[in-house]
Amino acid sequence: MNDSASKKMKSGLNKAPHRSLLYALGLTREEIDRPFVGVVNAANEIVPGHIHLDTITKSVKSGVSMAGGVPFEIPAIAVCDGIAMNHEGMRFSLPSREFIADSIEIMTRAHAFDALVFIPNCDKTVPGMLMAMMRLNIPSILVSGGPMLPGDLGNGKKGDLITVFEAVGKVGAGKMTEAELERISERACPGCGACAGMFTANSMNCLAETIGVALPGNGTIPAVSSARVRLAKKAGMQVMNLLENNIRPLDIVTPDAVANAITVDMALGCSSNTVLHLPAIFGEAGLDIDLSLFDKLSRQTPNLCKLSPAGHHYMVDLENAGGIPAVMAELACLGLIHTDCLTVTGKTVGENIANVRIENDDVIHTAENAYSKEGGIAILKGSLAPQGSVVKQSAVAPEMMKREVTARVFDSEEDAMQAILDGKIKPGDGVVIRYEGPRGGPGMREMLSPTAAITGMGLGRDVALLTDGRFSGGTNGAAIGHISPEAADGGIIGLVRDGDIISIDIPARRLDLLVDEKELEKRRANHKPKQKTSPYSVLRRYAQQVGSAASGTRYQENQGN
Repeated sequence: MNDSASKKMKSGLNKAPHRSLLYALGLTREEIDRPFVGVVNAANEIVPGHIHLDTITKSVKSGVSMAGGVPFEIPAIAVCDGIAMNHEGMRFSLPSREFIADSIEIMTRAHAFDALVFIPNCDKTVPGMLMAMMRLNIPSILVSGGPMLPGDLGNGKKGDLITVFEAVGKVGAGKMTEAELERISERACPGCGACAGMFTANSMNCLAETIGVALPGNGTIPAVSSARVRLAKKAGMQVMNLLENNIRPLDIVTPDAVANAITVDMALGCSSNTVLHLPAIFGEAGLDIDLSLFDKLSRQTPNLCKLSPAGHHYMVDLENAGGIPAVMAELACLGLIHTDCLTVTGKTVGENIANVRIENDDVIHTAENAYSKEGGIAILKGSLAPQGSVVKQSAVAPEMMKREVTARVFDSEEDAMQAILDGKIKPGDGVVIRYEGPRGGPGMREMLSPTAAITGMGLGRDVALLTDGRFSGGTNGAAIGHISPEAADGGIIGLVRDGDIISIDIPARRLDLLVDEKELEKRRANHKPKQKTSPYSVLRRYAQQVGSAASGTRYQENQGN
């Protein structure tokens, strides 16, 4: 038996009791002498993206066993953001990221695993597992459950979950019947997998591949494909190679890998939630990054893809067009990819993408035919967002790229949603939703329901939504989130009043409240930020520890570590 983490737990005279418990698991002496591999399985029966993860886990364990390791399955929680959306359940989604990371660390350190395979799929499971991967820094690999196929809506039309959210707005506007809505809802999500567009889950699974901690294909091979099962077996085998060669996550996640991830993020038009998750993940690797890096790389990276919700293509189309390797190869031709970065394949990025080409340039545009010269995300600063705010500019209508809007202010998502469905929001309005930030929410809820309703009602080209909360990866339109400082921390967003004019200038990266300083001083003198008290102890603890959205909402005790 090689010297390993598990050896400290199972070898020697005084570890006989430990071996006794291992025998109780049914292990043989030969198995006890082999490396122990933790297989982190986020399967459950309430998250559509996770209902098939037992199959993926079984395949990973087969791969580990074939390569001479002993796999041990351990659990991880997972929240479906779609099901948690637009009620108090969404307050628990972002906090789950920290609990996922912490629980994996507990299980790994307590049981002295030599290596880990992470099996996430939806939303917070991917960043939570990647945070744990960086923190633990033992040979590891991630293999996700893969994307869902789009739904067949009939008459040659396809759709996904966002189609249903936007249809709610159409019903509210009298453009669709409730019976038609129900038919769409039955067909839009045809089975297992992470929702079919470039939403948060698929964004993070693609970026895990880009960073180099997942095998090529991780982000795009459909959940229902046998290729996904084969990928899982390969991941189980490959983690044993990583262990043999002592290749660890921090050997892979370097400043150049960070740049690669953000560059591909911009080219793909990923979810704005990546701006929360990547700083938290890289922070665990000791690489502190701020919003300025996202904006710097966005300005030099062409937007090559427009998948749902920004366009009519889906993840399966990206897979068939060449996947993430084809996107990276195109960017590498522009000198925008660091090709010498190491990956879990044991090869460099350059070796992984050698001889790769775009198979469908309608899905993955060439640099010469890019959708835009800049990337999918923009960081806006100004008097309304001194520390910054985030917008998925690739999904913003041209009419809203530079616009002055009239503030309509709400102190909760529910109040804003009711006003939208009641037809009280008009062209030229800027819906301001505050006290929904990490601390003020608490939990920094996603605002997919109001943004989708605005789009569904035909107001996407005329109405902005601005919040200290965040947005789903499925959001499109002039949706500006992560406004920092948040209202609960005394941010300027807490001083906005109905009728104020807000200037949005995405090309200039500005977000300004057009109220003179004297008036703001009067408002400050009489202003006391609202402090919501959650009835749930887990959220009260979260509110006490969470940091600003501008730093990825990492716990404050971890800032700078």
